[in-house]
Amino acid sequence: MAGEESGDGYGARVATELRRRRPDLRLTGMGGTQMRAAGVDLMVDATELGVVGLVEVLKSLPFFVRLLNRMAATACRERPDAVMLIDYPGFNLRLAERLHAAGIPVVYYISPQVWAWKKNRVARIARDVSRLLCIFPFEPAVYAGTSLDVRFVGHPLLEILAPLRQTTAARDQNLILLLPGSRASELRHHLPIFLDTALALHRQHPEWRFVMPLPRDSCAALARDIIQARPPDHVPAVTVTVGDTRHWMLRAAAGLAASGTVTVEATILELPLVVAYKFGWLTGKLARRIVKLPFVSITNLVTNRFVFAEYLQDDATPAKLAPALVDIMPGGQRRQNVLDGIRDCVSRLGNNTQASATVAQNLLEAAGILEP
Repeated sequence: MAGEESGDGYGARVATELRRRRPDLRLTGMGGTQMRAAGVDLMVDATELGVVGLVEVLKSLPFFVRLLNRMAATACRERPDAVMLIDYPGFNLRLAERLHAAGIPVVYYISPQVWAWKKNRVARIARDVSRLLCIFPFEPAVYAGTSLDVRFVGHPLLEILAPLRQTTAARDQNLILLLPGSRASELRHHLPIFLDTALALHRQHPEWRFVMPLPRDSCAALARDIIQARPPDHVPAVTVTVGDTRHWMLRAAAGLAASGTVTVEATILELPLVVAYKFGWLTGKLARRIVKLPFVSITNLVTNRFVFAEYLQDDATPAKLAPALVDIMPGGQRRQNVLDGIRDCVSRLGNNTQASATVAQNLLEAAGILEP
């Protein structure tokens, strides 16, 4: 059961591994094009579920309630050997409760981020989930003191990016990536700051160039609108591209990124970063009260040390971001420290662990189809 594009990709890989071990399995669920291609009979196309924003979520609540009831009723009627829930906690945790009550084994792949907030969910997860499969090594400790079977399986991005990690092309020593995020709100909050930072850096180092790879045409269109609305003397030369972020991660010398999954990808591909994030005023106030973490970057959390410099809210200014980037560019005083931290993080994430194969094995065990 996957409700987002990333979960669809992870689920497809697990489905492929399940088919390899047991071609006779019947796989059904909720997902997208990748899971369908991997042989999953989709009861629900997850592309219908891309709802972002409080107002949109509230408007869609009746739809999600109907979907939850439908999925629970189907599971109770068909009695699957096990159900694997992939991330998407707002929906999947409610489904887990229904499945547990019906006596159906639940395997949860990619732990809800209770370590960041909503730690009150730990007891609920321990009650409703048969086996929890984590992708970060610090997560099992969060569930210490419960009876939940928790296992660290490695990060699936390691296997997804494995072919790219073998690339030996030299990096462009004068190229910096700007990775402001993919949501419209992220672009509006971050892009002006990132552009001002690039302008400041270019004035100091005219030979440095900037590329901003974005995931979708709609993101690129918004980014170009934001750039064109600026005064001509406040527009640095930035190349905007679409759909090739990982290609540029292998070519650039360093990057400025909004906190998120993109920082994990950069870590695996050994691209040094400076990380920034800026919420709206009210969201920022609430986040400070709710989230109690020493770092926001997964790389820093995994290694429990200062690898990527982080600048949040009022600290995310060109005056602070520009010198931090200078420090991690080739010859910069922090570059080797960052590279060492990146490699330490990748090692802790499982290095070349085949997460999907491990997940498939765990799922078959929990379903009683294979012996542990």
